[in-house]
Amino acid sequence: MQDTSAADEIQDVLTGLGEALAARDVDRALTFFAEDCYWRDFVSFTWNMITLEGQDAIADMLRERLEDVQPDDWAPDDAVPARRDGGVTEGFIRFSTSVAHGYGYVRLRDGKIWTLLTTAQDLKGHEEPGSLSRPLGLVQDEQIGEPTWTDRRDAERAELGVTQQPYVLIVGGGHSGIILAARLRQLGVPALIVEKNERAGDNWRKRYKTLQLHNPIWENELPYLSFPDNWPIYMNKDKFADWLESYTNVMELNFWGGAEATSARFDEETSTWEVEVERHGEKVTLRPKQLVMSTGSHARPTIPDLPGRDVFEGIQQHSSEHPGPDGLEGKKVVVVGSGTSAHDIAAALAARDVDVTMIQRSPTYVVKPDSFNKHVLGALYSQEAAANGVTPEKGDILAASFPYALFFDVQKAGVDKIREIDAEFYEELGNSGFLLDFGPRDGGLFARAITGVNNYYIDVGAAQMIIDGRLKVASGSGVKELRERSVILEDGRELDADAIIYATGFTSMKGAIADLISPEVAERLGEISGIGSGEGTDPGPWEGEIRNMWKPVDQEGLWFHGALIAHARSYSRYLALQLKARMEGMPTPTYRLEEARDSSLV
Repeated sequence: MQDTSAADEIQDVLTGLGEALAARDVDRALTFFAEDCYWRDFVSFTWNMITLEGQDAIADMLRERLEDVQPDDWAPDDAVPARRDGGVTEGFIRFSTSVAHGYGYVRLRDGKIWTLLTTAQDLKGHEEPGSLSRPLGLVQDEQIGEPTWTDRRDAERAELGVTQQPYVLIVGGGHSGIILAARLRQLGVPALIVEKNERAGDNWRKRYKTLQLHNPIWENELPYLSFPDNWPIYMNKDKFADWLESYTNVMELNFWGGAEATSARFDEETSTWEVEVERHGEKVTLRPKQLVMSTGSHARPTIPDLPGRDVFEGIQQHSSEHPGPDGLEGKKVVVVGSGTSAHDIAAALAARDVDVTMIQRSPTYVVKPDSFNKHVLGALYSQEAAANGVTPEKGDILAASFPYALFFDVQKAGVDKIREIDAEFYEELGNSGFLLDFGPRDGGLFARAITGVNNYYIDVGAAQMIIDGRLKVASGSGVKELRERSVILEDGRELDADAIIYATGFTSMKGAIADLISPEVAERLGEISGIGSGEGTDPGPWEGEIRNMWKPVDQEGLWFHGALIAHARSYSRYLALQLKARMEGMPTPTYRLEEARDSSLV
């Protein structure tokens, strides 16, 4: 039921703010913001992805952008009730600008704006076709002799990248690249995906056979096409891979499998990329205006250069090459690493009664899926959220509504509740010798992910195997060297091994840029991750948004996209709108385009 007093309070603030902005009175507009305030904007005001912290930062943005943006029509979204909770009044909002339809979220404390999220959802005059504007499709009268849908689709496949150049080239055809291509298709932007694997979904399909998605189905929805209602809450990787392939076909995406981008050069005179692609053994040159790197964090496997790798007589595999436990029965296996892949692989081996030891150099955050879903994801992506009118798209807005400056505290509240509920589980796991922590600033899984330390695990069985002694853990030390049939740890322990599996992760997109374009461009851009928190592998200074992702960077025509499925779904909208605007020749003055900050991490 709608809390009418909450909705009225939000409407009163939005009305006053709207009147001040319409009058271009920045000082009066600031009176509607708390002294400690945050405004996060995705494209709608700034043509950027930024967070403004404090009244001075908000004032600077408004003075520069207000005349151009011309915001109007501020109102609560009555479809999802506004509410009051612990002294905070909050709710979804709508607004418009001179060029966009906007949507967002606001939180009030003591009658003033504490946090504000504004996002562009559509460009006026270039809205996505929907149920009320779908094409007729019926062929009749003199049109009967014209090319059919199949004829037109076959022609498009044959021409794009050959006789017709794509406006956007997406390098990487995993879930992120596919989602972005679907957005661009809806907006009428010619886009082509190049993917070194043969089939859409192969980046999931080719992983170890026991891999499953550890996040619930509501978090993993793709735009425009929902999963069937009878699908499981947690999907096997092959089921999801097949869905990606079907989605690619149904959404009519242009996907080149077996195609690898080998080099890229930007022509300053024509503002066009020249990208060399090797496709099924043939070299092809593509000339898109916009180049999107969507290789994600799984571009290149990282295998430590350990002394003795050349003398070890057993099997050595990276986790990306590991097919599963078949054929390893009766062998001694060492898994190097203690993140999700390490736990999954080791658990599958232990389930086959393989003698397996996981090397855990540093602490890992572990959480039970039911607890994680209830206390971290529940309000955003769950059956309960859906029943409350929070679709995955609204969940995305809600997830983005807290600025990163408050992110760790928000996450910690859920983590603390889980620690209390699952205290016995954590005590037993710690007593087994397993090294536990609860993420940077006790912010749990997402705090680890956002700071670049993916050493976490949503427990689907490995933790209990560790507690029961079925899965052994050698903790507190890294690997010093390999011998013919053993692994020597830095603290002197020796582990017999017939096979070693390196669950040691992947290099960043910065390394991929150095390989594809040039080391100079990679160094100029700096890191393609992190928020500048100073935690883990996320060096400062503070950025407040993920570096270089989904927004203009210090290289014309180059963009970065990729993340968890939910992030890819959410942020692809804003990247697609920026690309569409540029294709249409719309002015896109980017507010506060920061110079790329270098980092020593490649």
